Amino acid sequence: MTVVHDKSLATKQKALTINLDKKIYGTFAEIGAGQDVASNFFKAGAASGTVAKTMSAYDKEFSDEIYGSQPDKRYVTEARLLSMLYHEYDLLIERLGATKGGDTTFFSFADTISALNYKKSNDGHGWMGIRFQLKPNGQYNEVVIHVKLLDNQNYLQQQAVGVLGVNLLYACYFYYADTTVFMQSLMDDLSRDRIQIDMIRFEGPDFIGVDNRLMSLHLVKYGFSDVAVFGPNAKNLPPSDVLYKKHVVVLRGRFRPIINVHIDMLDSGVKQFLQEPDVDAANVLVITELTLQGLKERDAKENADIDEKDFLDRVDILCSLGQTVMISNFYEYYKLAAYLSKYTRLKMGMILGYPNLEYIFSEVHYQDLPGGILESFATLFSRNVKLFIYPTQKEGVIQNCLQFRPPAHLIDLYRYLVANNRIEDITHYKEGNLQIHTDNVLAMIKHGEEGWEEFVPVEVAQMIKERCLFGYPRKVVPANS
Repeated sequence: MTVVHDKSLATKQKALTINLDKKIYGTFAEIGAGQDVASNFFKAGAASGTVAKTMSAYDKEFSDEIYGSQPDKRYVTEARLLSMLYHEYDLLIERLGATKGGDTTFFSFADTISALNYKKSNDGHGWMGIRFQLKPNGQYNEVVIHVKLLDNQNYLQQQAVGVLGVNLLYACYFYYADTTVFMQSLMDDLSRDRIQIDMIRFEGPDFIGVDNRLMSLHLVKYGFSDVAVFGPNAKNLPPSDVLYKKHVVVLRGRFRPIINVHIDMLDSGVKQFLQEPDVDAANVLVITELTLQGLKERDAKENADIDEKDFLDRVDILCSLGQTVMISNFYEYYKLAAYLSKYTRLKMGMILGYPNLEYIFSEVHYQDLPGGILESFATLFSRNVKLFIYPTQKEGVIQNCLQFRPPAHLIDLYRYLVANNRIEDITHYKEGNLQIHTDNVLAMIKHGEEGWEEFVPVEVAQMIKERCLFGYPRKVVPANS
């Protein structure tokens, strides 16, 4: 089935199209700033063909009475959204299933939104979702998204939510067969400086072939979000919830594949981070980060596409090791630090290989900044961030912070950062690992050379062999003669 994205459709046209479709019928439940979605359907005309009920349980006590109370007493959460969806959908089927179910595809739309407050002291964000049928009396599907609202006025954020809600409902009925078109259509009549979508999840019989890990990748790839996160169970997670008030430790890499060096970097780097006096060991989140650039082959062109199977292979391995995985569009470390600092003021650690320290002090990478390297350092080191440097070995010499020689005019700046506990060597590492290089291990795997298994964790070697990952040669079974 070919799905064509009609970008010319305005919000009002989408709402009217749904209103005039006699099969689409359902309810709207909106909490907080999300009052404009249902309003768009009323304004479009013929809303009686679509709206069975619209409501807003704005008062917290009313909300708790209808949807149940949450243990954390938070109302702009996925848990609250799901309780709204479940309650309203079940109620819809219970009340109208017998009379309208034979020729109606029911839906229940819900959102819970926190827009900019009067003092502008908060960040606007919210949850939005829909539970819907594509066939009368059919099983339901479900789409859930988390959004960040970027407009600097409350009423503009509400307006953006209203447009996004119409786009979501329209996509569920008209673009469901192509998730790429589905996702791109969510930004119709919106711009990416107004809204970011940093989590999306598809579930249900009509999305049985959808891999939500790829959907996370697409969010970043298409510019809907700078970051996407999923947990060790490979489920998409909202970054704001995962990172909130955590001590975040990040290891960036291509992980193609993850090798013993990466494991030692993580183990030794995290152990050293936990020894910091201002770190609460019970509140530490370790993240392995893949950048969009890192998902491409090193010899690939700048505009080359990402091999999605290769991406999933890497994610499968990282998740099997219990890692929380982040995909980001931040090639520079200072941009990553700025992003993480939006969600936590607690101390953070970045585990880097020695070559990345050289990269950070190379001024050529900051030519697009008016303040050059000083501007990038002001962003990186004004946050509560510390760099932990894992050594490398070159021509038999171990290179670390003590041996690092930045350009002459940056020496004093480097010494200042070291003296003020912003850059530190990882000291307890396995020296034998310094001989191992990811590209060499990958070449051995591709060529079927013996001995590569000793350079990767046992479970990783097993997965590579069983699934023939990263070009590992498949065994050819001779045909019966």
